[in-house]
Amino acid sequence: MRLKLTIAYDGRGFAGWQVQPGKDTIQARLETALAEIAKEPLRLHGSGRTDSGVHAAGQVAHFDAPGQLTMNPVNWLAALNTKLPATIRVLECEEVPAEFHARFSARSKTYRYELSIAPILPPFQAARVWHLPRQLDPKTLEDALACFLGRHDFRAFAANRGNETEGTDFHRTLSEASLRTIPEGYLLTFTGEGFLYKMVRLLTGAAVQTAQGYFRLDDLASL
Repeated sequence: MRLKLTIAYDGRGFAGWQVQPGKDTIQARLETALAEIAKEPLRLHGSGRTDSGVHAAGQVAHFDAPGQLTMNPVNWLAALNTKLPATIRVLECEEVPAEFHARFSARSKTYRYELSIAPILPPFQAARVWHLPRQLDPKTLEDALACFLGRHDFRAFAANRGNETEGTDFHRTLSEASLRTIPEGYLLTFTGEGFLYKMVRLLTGAAVQTAQGYFRLDDLASL
């Protein structure tokens, strides 16, 4: 039986999603919990990899439950949350067809960045928002985000572009790069078919610097 999980987590204190030797990761915690329940190692496949310190509100993953276990999705949901720390929660567990794959069946992915322009940032927000001491122009920020819409070669916004290999495709399609005003800040939302390594982080940085006057919109569009 293939089961799909929808997971939320606080990324602080974890070295990202993917299993890494000697490091505490979200995937490692989940696979440890699965193994404790099933009494055997189980492989968990995620829809994508988040970096260290990045949070998730709806990460999707799947695994194949051993046939000898008589547990239904409701049982798995309860058992997993019992084994996991409070900073990782499985929100939903459902049976899916055998051909479903968390990564390859994904139609789109969404990332959000919260920017704060508050004069003083409350301490409990320090690990969750980007505090901007230098003011920015929201109209320019919105125009900068619009430069990213559609299909483009985003190699300038790939953190590993120095390790390019022949045949690597840096083209990605973004269907959303939007700005919403929130109390004392802004919420940036990026939706696309997929993203390069740290691409959203670099897009956000470039858009913010443009809105602060460090770059021109023409410079951004030409990258």
